[in-house]
Amino acid sequence: MFVLIHSPSVGPSTWTPVAERLAAAGHDVVVPSLREVADAPPPFWPTVVDAVRAALPTGSGPLVLVAHSNAGFFLPMVRAGLDRPVRASVFVDAGLPAEAGQTPLAKAEFLGFLRGLAGEDGRLPRWTDWWGEDDIAPLFPDPQTREIVVGEQSRLPLAYYEQSIPVPAGWTDEPAAYLRFSPAYDAEFERARTLRWPVAELPGQHLHMLVDPAGTANLIRQLSESGTKRGTHVG
Repeated sequence: MFVLIHSPSVGPSTWTPVAERLAAAGHDVVVPSLREVADAPPPFWPTVVDAVRAALPTGSGPLVLVAHSNAGFFLPMVRAGLDRPVRASVFVDAGLPAEAGQTPLAKAEFLGFLRGLAGEDGRLPRWTDWWGEDDIAPLFPDPQTREIVVGEQSRLPLAYYEQSIPVPAGWTDEPAAYLRFSPAYDAEFERARTLRWPVAELPGQHLHMLVDPAGTANLIRQLSESGTKRGTHVG
């Protein structure tokens, strides 16, 4: 079963086309909604873990956890909070937590940018409203997809990005893999290679799974199968 975890900055529809491709190939797929994170009290990470756990149907079979963007920071805690075996964790253009201890969700310089966007209610604009049209338009394959994704975004509280997420020691020794879309995640991709995880590249924008869901689904499947094969470059 593939568990496709979206960034709370956007919504579950960012994974819908990939979920459809995986389901068509005969896989069980779950796309938990993390939209309730926007209205949860801090700390926010337990809400993410609870939402993923609640979305899973009854069963004992192994899972493949797939996280996009800042959902990657939660993945070790999600894995630790499940009572089912995890075959592999696949990070897709995603943040990577520290080896252990705590990981800040946003770097100090980026927090300065976000604080300048926050309203008097302490909430941020929708993620796609942070950037100009030249940055946002290429993320989407068509106007209809853009309308769906933009419409389901939450206005997250600034406190969401100010949080630090606990990291279980030894999580990098568990089967994991990395799929990079955009140059913004070059450092994470190189770190995954240093950890000798299986890696793959599908050049595009940060939401490239919307543009090429078939290619993304295919590489996620390959990476999940290669999760224990250290130093593999897939695709």
